[in-house]
Amino acid sequence: MINAEHPPSLAADVTLDEVLSQALDKALACHADGYFAEAEQLYRAILQAQPEHAVANHQFGLLEIQRQQPAAALPYFLAALEASPESCLYWLSYIDTLLLTGQEDTARQVLELGRQHGLTGNEVEALALRLPDNEPPAPSPADEKPWPAVRASKATGNRARGRDAEPSAAEESMLMALFSAGRYSEGENLARTLTERFSQHGFGWKVWGTLLKAQGRDSDALPVLRQAAKLLPRDAEVQSNLGLVLFDMGKLPEAAACQRRALKIRPEFAEAHYNLANVRYAQGKFAEAAAGYQRALALKPDFPRAHCNLGNALAEQGDFPAADAAYNQALALQPDFAEAHKGLGRSLMALDRPDEALDHYRQALTLKPEDAQTRYYLGEALRARGRLDEAEAAFRRAVQDKPDFAEAHFNLGNTLDDQGRLSEAEAALRCALQYRPDFEGALYNLGNVLRAQERLSEAEASYRQALAIKPDMEQALLNLGVTLTELGRYGEGEAACRQAMALKPDYALAHSNLLFCLTHNENNDASALFAEHCRFGEQFETPLRAHWSAHGNRKDPERCLQVGFVSADFRNHAVTNFIEPVLAELKSHQTLSLHAYFSHAEEDHATLRLREHVRHWHPVAGLDDATLAEKIRADGIDILIDLSGHTAHHRLLAFARKPAPLQASWIGYPGTTGLQAMDYYLSDPFFLPRGEFDGQFTEKIVHLPCCSPFLPSPLAPSVSPLPALSQGHVTFGSFNRPTKISASVIALWAQLLVAVPRSRMLLGAMRTDGRVEQLIDEFARHGVVKERLSFHPRSAMTDYLELHQRVDICLDTFPYNGGTTTFHALWMGVPTLTLAGGTFPGQTGAGILGHVGLTAFITRNTTEFVERGAALAADLPLLAGLRDELRERLARSAFGQPALIAAALERALRGMWQRWCHGLPAESFEVRRQDLA
Repeated sequence: MINAEHPPSLAADVTLDEVLSQALDKALACHADGYFAEAEQLYRAILQAQPEHAVANHQFGLLEIQRQQPAAALPYFLAALEASPESCLYWLSYIDTLLLTGQEDTARQVLELGRQHGLTGNEVEALALRLPDNEPPAPSPADEKPWPAVRASKATGNRARGRDAEPSAAEESMLMALFSAGRYSEGENLARTLTERFSQHGFGWKVWGTLLKAQGRDSDALPVLRQAAKLLPRDAEVQSNLGLVLFDMGKLPEAAACQRRALKIRPEFAEAHYNLANVRYAQGKFAEAAAGYQRALALKPDFPRAHCNLGNALAEQGDFPAADAAYNQALALQPDFAEAHKGLGRSLMALDRPDEALDHYRQALTLKPEDAQTRYYLGEALRARGRLDEAEAAFRRAVQDKPDFAEAHFNLGNTLDDQGRLSEAEAALRCALQYRPDFEGALYNLGNVLRAQERLSEAEASYRQALAIKPDMEQALLNLGVTLTELGRYGEGEAACRQAMALKPDYALAHSNLLFCLTHNENNDASALFAEHCRFGEQFETPLRAHWSAHGNRKDPERCLQVGFVSADFRNHAVTNFIEPVLAELKSHQTLSLHAYFSHAEEDHATLRLREHVRHWHPVAGLDDATLAEKIRADGIDILIDLSGHTAHHRLLAFARKPAPLQASWIGYPGTTGLQAMDYYLSDPFFLPRGEFDGQFTEKIVHLPCCSPFLPSPLAPSVSPLPALSQGHVTFGSFNRPTKISASVIALWAQLLVAVPRSRMLLGAMRTDGRVEQLIDEFARHGVVKERLSFHPRSAMTDYLELHQRVDICLDTFPYNGGTTTFHALWMGVPTLTLAGGTFPGQTGAGILGHVGLTAFITRNTTEFVERGAALAADLPLLAGLRDELRERLARSAFGQPALIAAALERALRGMWQRWCHGLPAESFEVRRQDLA
């Protein structure tokens, strides 16, 4: 909102000579401060050197008036007038003093002479009223000025008869001159003196209050203007000025009442309409505010601030085209109006014209470089354009200019977070909270930054603080649910996700995170999981099915197929390890034309590698789901493959719009999407044994010889000898994320450690948020002391893989098994003991081990897990032999043959396509290894 206007520079009645000597400056200062003797000495010295000095003569005359010696003032006023007859103030002072000394006839003659010389104005007419047989002229609305303006009051006493009940016109004129010249402290001293001498005359109180307001001293101005309003009940300007003081003090109802009283006195008072509209704006009554600004403009069309604030009110109502017009009108009247440039910039941002917005923000800052708010808006626009370095600089300058600018600290933190500079982002967000402790957005984003640093307990506390302030903040509930899931508190995580969904039923991300939470909770069986996935489809896909349209793709069973892959994980992510070898093979297949739809905003070195394997690369992070679906359809995609499932940044709602004739899910998520629009799920017989899991998928399952290849890290160190041979004890290990390590998992692992008395356990990928202490306590409850445990934080790839040189057997988690960690362990010569479950997430370990012939490490219940684990720990020769050969086994398996998997995928895609060309529905089928010969 544009604040109430600053004091305007009214047309000054006297021109203060810019080249006055140091003596005159000192004389004026002494005079204003009440040091009359010192002022007299200085004036006399000036006049001795320059007897015709107009200002010194006039000021000396005023000094004599203040000392109650009007007759002594007359020769000085006359000398000033003769030296500068163009000065209205000198005429007024001389005429007023003639009246004070009883020389009415001379005063009348001088007044008439002055009028012949062009003497006009309200003050002139006020003097004329004091002469017998004079009538006041009709008031003219054209003379009214915007607040804070001070006009001399009409005389109410009879100075000619010596009654000292009101200030003289000369005193009033001097006070007006000081106000007009911006000499507020000097004017304040004179105004205070007038109120002491003429306590029942309103003019002094009015100007004193206005001067205090002009200096930002609202609390001092308030009682003064209240007294002025009491003495001048019919003065519209006093009421309006009092309203402005109340407005700036946050007393909005009283401020509105004052402006209404001003308008009752003068309905055509444009500035009062404007000020009342400002109150309505501050109260959030934007429609009323807009109407008020329009009334002000009907009375005063050339009112730039009213046009600008009308733009603000229209923008708040979402009418950005009309706001745009209002700002442009303000700029047409005042091209250097910084506030209008700023408002227009915000309107243009909303109209998706960011480059123009940036231009106007920069123009505003050229005019007002110190405006922290404009600098903040510039930062917002730059951040929206992805120009993070420039945005950071803008936010830093904003907080430099205004250190308590909480929102600028907040967005500085967000910009730093965008750049992955988490510790700096945390510091900026904490600064925002220092200045605004109830800033729920900053608490929420601080939770996100803490969670990204794996400080989950602190993140939980931050989300809960945000929710204490704003209980219906669904994003905070969602991320609280995710955090609780990562802390292994699945029931609480589920409850938080469901609360977010209750607040926002169309919150697809909350539903997907609920599914992620449920897959980790052993209390949910396969049927419950499948039902909840299906509910996702019912909630989000069902309303879209009516809008599915026929696909115009040419039904040629043998033509080159346009195949699209959709993922946010085409970067340094586990999915890249699986998809990159296949894409590298497929790029040479002439029967397929590959498209990649990358839905993450940031690229890295892995992204650049993947781009080399795909002919058509489409960055789509900025597209919403409907627009993405339209693009895919326009690109003529025949088969669209999802690589995310219900994981971060998924685009399932684009798939739900059925943009391609055939759609499949692969690699990214161990389970169904729940969508009818998804035709197939790609897997293999080890991960999803034929016929055993079909009822857990809305898709038809296509079995490849292997669901995906595994790409070992080139940073992997060599395989070491079995550590138990030199250590004298077996070391079990786990490198799964702590999210998967539930109380039940610890209880089972502890049973095995107790069953193998001298064994130890190494746990990697640990967080630094107190989780280690919790695990120590939980193991202790099951009889495993902390001396048998070692914990290692998440580390770089080489360090992580080297830790396997200290482990003999890895232990899998349940009901959500490890995936990539199991592959890494195999590559380092370490087998994993797994507990297979009845859901796909619980079958992953068995699928990987089955491919490399380690069926002895697959168990089906907890008793078997402990017994098998103890037996394997006792067979060191077996473990040592496996350690030497697991890399070769993995390389020989289908996991190590990306060409085989690429060929199988091409065969599967062709089979899907041929069925569609022949009008056949999707159906489960298998591509066998021998079929590819």
